[in-house]
Amino acid sequence: MPETTPKGLTRLAFGGDYNPEQWPESVWDEDVRLMREAGVTLVSVGIFSWALLEPAPGEHDFGWLDRLLDLLHEHGIRVDLGTPTVVPPAWFYRDHPDALPVSADGVRLAFGSRGAICHSNADYRAAAADITTRLAERYGDHPALALWHVHNEYGVPVSACYCDSCAAHFRRWLAAEHGSVDAVNAAWGTAFWGQRYADLVQITPPRTAPTVGNPGQALDYKRFADATMRENFVAERDILHRLAPGIPVTTNFMTALSQCDSVDYWAWGREVDLVTNDHYLITDGRRTHVNLAMAADLTRSVAGGAPWLLLEHSTSGVNWQPRNPAKAPGQMARNSLAHVARGSEGALFFQWRQSRRGAEKFHSAMLPHGGTDTRVWREVVELGAAIDALTPVGGTRTDAGAAVLWDWHSWWAQNLQWRPSEDHDARERADAFYAALYDRHLTVDFAHPEADLSRYPLVVVPALYLMTEAAGDNLRAYVEGGGTLVVSYFSGIVDEHDAVHDGPYPGALRDVLGLTVEEFSPLLAGQAVRLEGPDGLALGADVWTEFVVPRGAETVWSYADGLTAGRPAVTRHRLGEGTAWYVSTRLAADGLDAVLARAGQDARLAPRADLPRDVEVVRRTGESGTFLFAINHTAADAKVALESAGTELLTGERAAGRLAVPAGAVRVVRLDG
Repeated sequence: MPETTPKGLTRLAFGGDYNPEQWPESVWDEDVRLMREAGVTLVSVGIFSWALLEPAPGEHDFGWLDRLLDLLHEHGIRVDLGTPTVVPPAWFYRDHPDALPVSADGVRLAFGSRGAICHSNADYRAAAADITTRLAERYGDHPALALWHVHNEYGVPVSACYCDSCAAHFRRWLAAEHGSVDAVNAAWGTAFWGQRYADLVQITPPRTAPTVGNPGQALDYKRFADATMRENFVAERDILHRLAPGIPVTTNFMTALSQCDSVDYWAWGREVDLVTNDHYLITDGRRTHVNLAMAADLTRSVAGGAPWLLLEHSTSGVNWQPRNPAKAPGQMARNSLAHVARGSEGALFFQWRQSRRGAEKFHSAMLPHGGTDTRVWREVVELGAAIDALTPVGGTRTDAGAAVLWDWHSWWAQNLQWRPSEDHDARERADAFYAALYDRHLTVDFAHPEADLSRYPLVVVPALYLMTEAAGDNLRAYVEGGGTLVVSYFSGIVDEHDAVHDGPYPGALRDVLGLTVEEFSPLLAGQAVRLEGPDGLALGADVWTEFVVPRGAETVWSYADGLTAGRPAVTRHRLGEGTAWYVSTRLAADGLDAVLARAGQDARLAPRADLPRDVEVVRRTGESGTFLFAINHTAADAKVALESAGTELLTGERAAGRLAVPAGAVRVVRLDG
């Protein structure tokens, strides 16, 4: 079995991307001296260095990388060594212009950025395998090497190419997935609009057409593009496993739904030795710490609950959003330790030294343009000490009390054209339900719809338009066995080929929910409806309503106005030992909280009324003990009840009773016993 932890790393990881090729070698000694001052334990190198390592076809220069790795090893800093296959050199594209990707409109993209790759291109695949082989042969047994880092952020900025090479590759993929052209026709429903194919050779990628194309074809092409990138990762991974056994292999994910929508991370999580992730705050007015928690929970879930590693985030502002505010004092540490609370084995940044040139010169770094006499540098040094103090946490696992079901294939399908309302957004519903669970102080695992859910008292389905029959059967068994299920509207509608399930909506879920839906009734922009419910509690909703017919379910809230006035809006169905709730409209935050409060009672989840909003409490447990993370995102001091006494690791003080957590601060208690 491959190793799953960075080789030779005995503490939590702290550091970041190190790009010394941007600087004269005279700076390197200063870099490693400052790294030691900051407590850096791991750096990522070589990710964008192909043009330096191979300045001309077949001509290699490893001398600078030899000297760099030797220097880092001399100073006790471990290395995450990249294969630079995200940035083929200019000479490669001169010799192989067809390796540049082609858009659906037929435009071939140009060299000059990053990730401009047709992943089906044979010349690219051969060149990537060659540079990976040479790196593995040269550095596979280097004493500084802790981890291999393949490529960089697959799927960003380009995942799909629509060239003729991809067309041929797509046809081979279809033959393997479906078996025959008749099976493809059946899956895609090509009888509609006369799209039937007589031979696989007639099939092309879903290029730009006069109007909406075949949704089954478009969905399969998204799967194909993802699988093609994964083929290339696996090819590099297998070279590294063969030539450098004992060194784990990863690639940096971007699991946040706000950052990447073209990668099926459930599938990718099974291919890496160690799940790693990049996360950047989206400063669009949302509560950024909730998005961070959600991304960390999703990353941990992709890792199967095992510890993972935050490979990139920012010390302060980034440079690629419309507005890029600086992080407030203390926010860097709070963000970093929130990732650790939710399973990361450390915190790394992009990047070590802030670039003077290039597209990301205004992206913050560990060592800013202003040098060591800056707030950011002082906070980096303080954070390095904090990460070191949390070394005992390593290897433990985060405890979760609820699950959210998520499937990238369903997201891809729902985002295709011609759905009932463009205002319904799967990501928005996932964010909203997650925030509601977060505000009820529940730590969340994400799960695939066909996964074992028996250990969760509460399971939430915020947006699963596509659901297989197996997933529907899985949810029915979960509820019959005593679980509590909450399902939001427009879920369970189509199968894996984007075909509507036979019979009434909601297809795969109608039995477990005890109802059918006669018709969707989306609202126009600006329209809203009221719901009337128990104890006179009225709720507001918008975007979506439905004509719901109970078939065993009881009505809890009804529509008070609109086309669906008097019809059920929120229902509850007893099935076996459990209950299934259905929400047929887009509720605001207070409405979601009201529904989850009642579902939580069914699930016997005790509310945490003692915790203020935006004070999160997360536990990690394992052989080294139980660790309670208390993170205060507010401007007021808070107190958190402790179940037992313990030692606060960041201050070294004893803690008992009610733990004081100052405004904006983090406390981590290793509980006794």
